[in-house]
Amino acid sequence: MGLLKDFKDFAMKGNVLDLAVAVIIGAAFGKIISALVDNILMPLIGMLLGDANKFSTLVVGGFKIGLFIQAVIDFLIIAFVLFLLVKVLKGKKKAAPPPEPTTTEKLLMEIRDELKKK
Repeated sequence: MGLLKDFKDFAMKGNVLDLAVAVIIGAAFGKIISALVDNILMPLIGMLLGDANKFSTLVVGGFKIGLFIQAVIDFLIIAFVLFLLVKVLKGKKKAAPPPEPTTTEKLLMEIRDELKKK
């Protein structure tokens, strides 16, 4: 029973639950970005290159370059959105004021100041 209790305590910590929620939301967000790239951006890029349907099947020297470019665009969009999210969250965090010194610390500071005077 000790092992089960330890596991439950570990799994119910705030950080583990936050991580689980972040992974689930990240996977859903990745699907949204993939749909955006596959269904909107790549056809637009394909139209600029001349054929809207052939871009994702672009093969150069046996390599599927079109799929690679789609994956790179997926990554760049997700990385940029995460960058913005972290930047916004960092901006909202305010530094906590330092705690008030205890009476012992105040007395030690007074003693230090008196010793500096001599």
